[in-house]
Amino acid sequence: MARTTTRRDFVRKLGIGGAALPFILNLPSLGFANQGGRKQRLVVVFSPNGVVQKNFWADEPGPLSSFKPSLEPLEPFRDRTLLLKGVCNKIKGDGDGHMRGIGCLLTGVELFPGNIQGGSDTPAGWASGLSIDQEIANFLQADEATRTRFGSLEFGVMVPNHADTWTRMSYAGPNKPLAPIDDPYQMFNKLYGRLKDQESLKSILDDLQNDLKKVRSHVSADDRRLLDEHAQFVREMELQLSQSKGIEEVGHAVPELDPGLDESQNDQMPEISKAQIDLMVNSFAADFNRVATLQYTNSVGQAKMRWIGVGEGHHELSHEPNSNDEAQEKLTKINHWFAEQIAYMAKRLDETPEPGGDGTLLDNTTIVWTNELGAGNSHTRNDIPFVLVGGGLDYRMGRAVHYDRVNHNRLLMSLAHGFGHRIDRFGNPDYCGEGTLPDLT
Repeated sequence: MARTTTRRDFVRKLGIGGAALPFILNLPSLGFANQGGRKQRLVVVFSPNGVVQKNFWADEPGPLSSFKPSLEPLEPFRDRTLLLKGVCNKIKGDGDGHMRGIGCLLTGVELFPGNIQGGSDTPAGWASGLSIDQEIANFLQADEATRTRFGSLEFGVMVPNHADTWTRMSYAGPNKPLAPIDDPYQMFNKLYGRLKDQESLKSILDDLQNDLKKVRSHVSADDRRLLDEHAQFVREMELQLSQSKGIEEVGHAVPELDPGLDESQNDQMPEISKAQIDLMVNSFAADFNRVATLQYTNSVGQAKMRWIGVGEGHHELSHEPNSNDEAQEKLTKINHWFAEQIAYMAKRLDETPEPGGDGTLLDNTTIVWTNELGAGNSHTRNDIPFVLVGGGLDYRMGRAVHYDRVNHNRLLMSLAHGFGHRIDRFGNPDYCGEGTLPDLT
């Protein structure tokens, strides 16, 4: 269908209610969707407290023939995975290692002075620049051909609602941290504008069926299929949320570093993770956004992963020495679980056809899984884990690349270049002098 009318005229002509708009305005055959070429997407996933390096990294650079125990869940996507070892966060200044680990991770710039005290280190405040996810989102939003409804979406799983430097990785600008939404109900409401009392859980689609029927006769067969799949997803997601006890209270973890998370909320992490990933994948399929972040707990996160047999707090466990074999095994299991979440996200993206385009969402999406530390017990910010999955940036995948302690600002610049955003510096320019990273494409 050729675009012969505006969105407002189309909605008014058919008498469509505002609640139906998220379902219809990105259908390709209506002519309102952004169809300006390939839709590239970026997801940045954060998990805390470093990794057990011997159980994480490939021993040698080159083609990936297998994964170490922490990364085994990514085996179905080995040919679409890239391990970048030797990327280091060298940003100095105020704040402890965890604070600079998360606050400088995506910004590549120092923290402002502040009053958040970390151990014996000088206190610090928020980051003094914007983060690369927002830089890329702003770049895409500036062009009508790549502009989307939200630009970026910030998801969370058990992120403390208390805001401090340990709990924020995305920044809209200096002193402008972005709070991830870690309540699936709240994210659902943001995406679909659901105004009813969530306890009633009467399907929003009951109010939309007539509007959706009006639209069906105006769209192509492919778009009718997309419309049906989108509507079915929302119905199933609402049912899932209605049956998940306790999820509506997610996101209010105890902000103190030592006590950790509220026990009842803690044990909901697997369900919350799945719900958030499903919502994220559907937001991409609907072209609500092309940039997303997913933050698991926070720097110094103290989740207790009892569902995999780990009863100690994650941060507490990460401080055990490498000679503690039991602790090393449990930390490996923790990162194995995080890898399972990445694998589930990749699977969901890969089983979702690219709307109006070729291949799947995973073919056009790059997942970047990272951390604030290389290893928890040393607090090193050398060898920060950077695991990339998917084809969104056209990097050569299925490999391990070992660098000689390069500045992570260069990787942040490389991500922007993958979207055609040819910046020559990002964050602190002193760490950008050698340009983007080699051996990615």
